[in-house]
Amino acid sequence: MSTEFPRVDTPSRAAEDAALRRHARLTKPLGSLGRLEALGAWVAACQDRCPPTPFARARVVVFAGDHGIAASGVSAYPSEVTGQMVANFVAGGAAINVLAAAAGATVRVVDMAVNADTSVGDHKIRRSCGSIDREDALTDEETRAAIATGRAIADEEVDGGADLLIAGDMGIGNTTPAAVLIAALTGAEPVAVVGRGTGIDDQTWMRKAVAIRDALRRARAAGGDPVALLRTSAGADLAAMAGFLAQAAVRKTPVILDGVVVSAAALVAEDLAPGASKWWVAGHRSVEPAHALVLEQLELEPIVDLGMRLGEGSGAAVALPVLTAAVRVLAEMATFDEAGVSTAAGD
Repeated sequence: MSTEFPRVDTPSRAAEDAALRRHARLTKPLGSLGRLEALGAWVAACQDRCPPTPFARARVVVFAGDHGIAASGVSAYPSEVTGQMVANFVAGGAAINVLAAAAGATVRVVDMAVNADTSVGDHKIRRSCGSIDREDALTDEETRAAIATGRAIADEEVDGGADLLIAGDMGIGNTTPAAVLIAALTGAEPVAVVGRGTGIDDQTWMRKAVAIRDALRRARAAGGDPVALLRTSAGADLAAMAGFLAQAAVRKTPVILDGVVVSAAALVAEDLAPGASKWWVAGHRSVEPAHALVLEQLELEPIVDLGMRLGEGSGAAVALPVLTAAVRVLAEMATFDEAGVSTAAGD
């Protein structure tokens, strides 16, 4: 099963320049809307049109999976919560359902490796995954199948009319493989990537640190091969997210990244499809320490910083209205000429 991605084109520089020139003609001092101006220009570049079109079908896809490492006591919650939360997503009762609806987005949930039967398991690769401190998360075949599934889901969404994508995550213990991936790809030491995840106490934090240390030794043996790294240290949910994010860029569809788990998958996606990160914007800054390493490596500045650490795509959903506002400013605000307003002296 091929994991080769086509070349990723760069968002249109001509459309971005046109958007910046348009900002100079809108009825405001240039730069007075701060980063909203750059965000609107980025969307114009992704759409290759100025002014850009407001989003008509923003879509959140939550990838769910259990992780064998959870049995080592690295989370405050038991593994059965993953399947229970998938049911909550389907019923519309989770935070991401509320936040996505508030932002005008819809939610899809995909069971990639939940250790239970769910109503959204059509793409399930396996139940849970290996405990990455001592064994591979997946087989090579499972890894490639998960990447291909994420890629196919991105195609389904874009072909169905999605004009902006958000990846979300659900899986008890998933910040542990995320931290391992980030450390492996940034060169960070284990202690620099260990966070509190679901709100763990000090003893659980120490168990998590040991698990990440041991898993990182195995991850570094994968070298520079992103597929081998996913096989060794990720899980079907993270592998599918990586394929999803890479294919979104191939399909020239903008993405708002969420927190530490999605961003770990994004680091791998950038290796799978170099240049993909130009099609992404960081929705928020997670309080997980490893997230800052990803933002620095991908050269992304978060839209909001609200101290969030939930996952599910929640931080990206909160950022979506800001990005929408940036687009609508460019699309709907009057120019000086249109409004009959005088420009600054010397213009």
